[in-house]
Amino acid sequence: MATLKQVAAHAEVSVQTVSNALNAPHRLRPDTLQRVTKSIELLNYRPNRNARSLRTSAVELIGYCVPSWPNGQAHLVMDQFLHSLCGAAEATGRHILLFTAPTGVDGMPVYEDLHARRLVDGFVLSQTETHDPRHGWLREEQIPFVSFGRVWKETTQPGPFVDVDGAVGCANAVRHLHETGRRRIGFLSWPKTSGLAEDRLSGWRAACQELGLPTKGLAVRCAEDTIDEGARATAELLDSGQAVDGIVAISDILALGALRELGTRGLIAGVDVGVTGFDDSPLASVVSPALTSIRQPMDQIAAELIDILTTDHRRTSDESAGQLRSTTERLLQPELVVRGSSAPG
Repeated sequence: MATLKQVAAHAEVSVQTVSNALNAPHRLRPDTLQRVTKSIELLNYRPNRNARSLRTSAVELIGYCVPSWPNGQAHLVMDQFLHSLCGAAEATGRHILLFTAPTGVDGMPVYEDLHARRLVDGFVLSQTETHDPRHGWLREEQIPFVSFGRVWKETTQPGPFVDVDGAVGCANAVRHLHETGRRRIGFLSWPKTSGLAEDRLSGWRAACQELGLPTKGLAVRCAEDTIDEGARATAELLDSGQAVDGIVAISDILALGALRELGTRGLIAGVDVGVTGFDDSPLASVVSPALTSIRQPMDQIAAELIDILTTDHRRTSDESAGQLRSTTERLLQPELVVRGSSAPG
């Protein structure tokens, strides 16, 4: 394998010039940069990642802990997110290292070991929770990190994040169902302990109030995010005597349960009861009728995460705290994908 000195000799430049070509190409004249780049390609030079990251504090290899889900079940959108995250990293010449770790304090030794061995330069976090021990440790060690998702029940966010406005998404689902003539729109939610659930529930409630629609007794909590629980909650809504004609589900899984229960009762989704889900998972387009769902912009989420993680956001003398937050706290807008479960063709 070629060395930095060999590349410099081949291009007839100094070692520092080759280093600039790799780390600060803007410092070189176009013709010099072209000559050095050609030598790098001809000699198949590959920089020492550890040496480079130590020297420049660059974030080149990014760690991401793959979440574990209850009962070992697969998460419908995780594959989409991982693909987008890897693609966004690779588009900037970086890579993602996937690993597993227990949640909470028990998982901290894994993070410490990965960084101590220089296997990663920074982390993308998910499944963040109130008083998450990772945030404090990463800040103390000055290790770059960014979270996919906000931390609920804290007055200020413990670090940079990218998230999708679930409240807006659920509000848009209510407005869509209202436009199709629905007037009693129920909501299938998760337990009250979930901050994410409360955020999406608030969007449903606000839109119903805005449109003059009832909400009392129309929100049902599901103990788990399963098709069975979605079917059970839908049965509770249909048996409440409130003539429900629309259902906004907090996830595609619960929405699939709603479709199953409607079918069991001989009701047609999109005709008798309009149904929407959340996440626009792969199953949404293959069930019958196809499921209207709120799509999270996975490619944009991943690109924003990588951008925050790899950009120097240290406050300069002319930056205010508000300007700093605007660059490291990004709330993206979802898209409602309309299909037959709410608006049959």
